[in-house]
Amino acid sequence: MATTLIRNGTLIDGTGIDPVPGGAVLLDGDRIRAAGRIQELPHADVAATLDAGGGHILPGLIDTHVHLMLEGFDLVADLARPFSFAFYRAIPFLRRTVECGVTTVRDAGGTDAGVKRAVEEGLVVGPRMQISVGVLSTTGGHGDTWMPSGADVPIFPTYPGMPRTICDGPEDVRRTVREVLRAGAEVVKVCSTGGVLSPTDHPEFTQFSPDELRVIVEEARFRRGLRVMAHAQGTEGIKNAVRAGIHSIEHGIYLDDEAIALMLEHGTFLVPTLMAPLGVIEAAEATGKMPEWGLRKAKESIDAHRESIGRAHRAGVKIAMGTDAGVVPHGTNLREPGLMVDVGMTPMEAPVATTRTAAECLGWEDRVGTLEAGKLADVVVTKVDPLAEIHRLADPACVALVLKGGAVVADRREARAG
Repeated sequence: MATTLIRNGTLIDGTGIDPVPGGAVLLDGDRIRAAGRIQELPHADVAATLDAGGGHILPGLIDTHVHLMLEGFDLVADLARPFSFAFYRAIPFLRRTVECGVTTVRDAGGTDAGVKRAVEEGLVVGPRMQISVGVLSTTGGHGDTWMPSGADVPIFPTYPGMPRTICDGPEDVRRTVREVLRAGAEVVKVCSTGGVLSPTDHPEFTQFSPDELRVIVEEARFRRGLRVMAHAQGTEGIKNAVRAGIHSIEHGIYLDDEAIALMLEHGTFLVPTLMAPLGVIEAAEATGKMPEWGLRKAKESIDAHRESIGRAHRAGVKIAMGTDAGVVPHGTNLREPGLMVDVGMTPMEAPVATTRTAAECLGWEDRVGTLEAGKLADVVVTKVDPLAEIHRLADPACVALVLKGGAVVADRREARAG
């Protein structure tokens, strides 16, 4: 097994402890053997040495909310593309994600088991992924793309490997959960409220009854021992999801004190996706192709969103980094930690949310998220100090080196950040 030493950097190991100057990481093949001060590492016959160039050495970063098969909103262009084109179009999305330092993602809808397998077998370059396959929605809910004209152009069209996920009533919901699990879902995604980019609802609309949500959680847990993540923006839909035992709340735009207390009581994770409404507004300004309803709802929600996430953080809710990449461009994922600091997280709390806490949210804390012996050799070296200049991580040029499973997938060490 080839042994690699990454040296000459300051170690930020993902656990939240103070940075370690003179740090290094020793890799055995695709696993971490040791991490710490270089003089304290065990002796090894090193086959290759990677110089961190005085940068900062972190665990591979984790985005717990992406849509790898999507980017942008252009209905006319989507209608003009052949069905299979979407898979080829996603290849650079996958590559940009891992090359910016995000080595693990949880895909929140649209990516099927074939895409995951293509990455695992090395056919395309991309991050490790935990997939939900489809997104469960009520009729007229956030996942229903029916237009007032009668046209229906689904974001995630049905095909072998991508079941139809509009469902109503406990038994229809139960069948649909079973279908996404059969298709390879490793986490179940449900919309318990409306959303910004859905045409016929609003973020504050409550969707799925408490009974329906309990069935979803029951089927996921009992059949596969899996978790459920909920697109949940409105207050009542958030509370319904938490009470039903849903594992993570995505977005959390309109949190009140009761919702926050429930999340603390149940140990529910919060995935803020602060980039998402901001990205909708920026896309509308840049392209003019964002639908009126999306821009309007994004503007309505953006201040409430920031305030809610700040209050949840101050109360002690577990926060994991997620971006909604696909709504925003892939490869810009590391803009999110800076936005998390802007709403009150400390410069160390945001990287921990992007490493250890994100791994816990996925249930993958035994394999990724920290630089510890036995974990997968996913390592990122940054040219800037993420504790002092976290906003600069938004620029992939500030990420010097990315390893996934011990293999280098991006190396920018020759080009220094300005």
